[in-house]
Amino acid sequence: MHSFNKPSHIIITCSKRLTPFLQQEVIELGFKISSIFTTGIELNGTLNDCIRLNLNLRCASQVLYSLKSFSCSNPDELYKTVSQIQWESIIEKNGYFSVTSNVDNPTINNSLFANVKVKDAIADRFREKMNQRPDSGSELDKTVIHLFWKNDKAEIFIDTSGETLSKHGYRKIPGKAPMMESLAAATLIATKWDRKSPFINPMCGSSTLAIEAAMMATNRRPGLFRDNYGFMHILGFDKTFLEKEKQLLCGQITSLEELKIIATDISEDAINISKINAGAAGVANLLEFKVCDFENTNVPENENGIVFFNPEYGERMGDEIELKETYSRIGDFMKKKCKGYTGYVFTGNLNLAKKIGLKAKRKIEFYNGKIDCRLLEYELYSGSRREERN
Repeated sequence: MHSFNKPSHIIITCSKRLTPFLQQEVIELGFKISSIFTTGIELNGTLNDCIRLNLNLRCASQVLYSLKSFSCSNPDELYKTVSQIQWESIIEKNGYFSVTSNVDNPTINNSLFANVKVKDAIADRFREKMNQRPDSGSELDKTVIHLFWKNDKAEIFIDTSGETLSKHGYRKIPGKAPMMESLAAATLIATKWDRKSPFINPMCGSSTLAIEAAMMATNRRPGLFRDNYGFMHILGFDKTFLEKEKQLLCGQITSLEELKIIATDISEDAINISKINAGAAGVANLLEFKVCDFENTNVPENENGIVFFNPEYGERMGDEIELKETYSRIGDFMKKKCKGYTGYVFTGNLNLAKKIGLKAKRKIEFYNGKIDCRLLEYELYSGSRREERN
């Protein structure tokens, strides 16, 4: 069995531009980061540390635990080195495993070929040592092995997450064009919201932002909503440790009776989906939903919360022409009804954003999939200071 207390280096991956927010999360959990790169961070820790990270992180994609790093020039060297790892102490002989990879090597023109080499090396090792081999395939719901291979440097990891952590497990119905949960969490971390003052989310869609806001404010972690991870299928996994960690998650949930989170949408279907997802996340009682045009959203007066819009970007010319008026109305709404608040608009169309008619104090870079996006921050003064226009 593989020791869950054996230290190694851990790579936590995330989508591009989420690294600063992932870094903040990891530090808050008490871990020391050894290096930072474009799509993640590196630290030292054990498989038990990986369990904690999987349960707690909101912005991460995968938590990878290193088994071996080595020089590798071609597929034959890859096979030879991988076959020397003691896989029989990691994977059940009658279990199931899958292989994923990130490969950039001149001898490989299809990463699936590298995956097959790793799979064959593991299977052949089992045949030699155990006279039996585990099944393998593309499903990520059991043991997952990850290969990173760039130029002549390679590394083999246990993917302790399995299915991506970007999905937080509560969203039963995604709705139309939903924002990924990890991205929603990162945008919230990027705001000035204190997690106590009102959070207003007009045009909420399936309410991923509002639900993530409620989860953050009450310290509900994604691990509460998921019952399968890659680490659970590694020999040596101690179920008792996981149960204790989950008990800690339950014990740290806080109650905020005065918290105001208001989510509105013109679509009744969107609000119905929102209510189902909020119920699955355990925060339905914290959210106030209403079917209405965003201009009719209730914004509590004399407060200093935030108002957060995630409007459509306009992928077709006709859409963009129609959306110019929508973005202009968003600007008017924030100026007239949200005085004293901080306004945020998340968009992948900066030309449309100009129609808001306010000068953004900050423009924070994100990607939504492959779309280059910005989270625009606006100070909505409650006094007589004149708003500045673009």
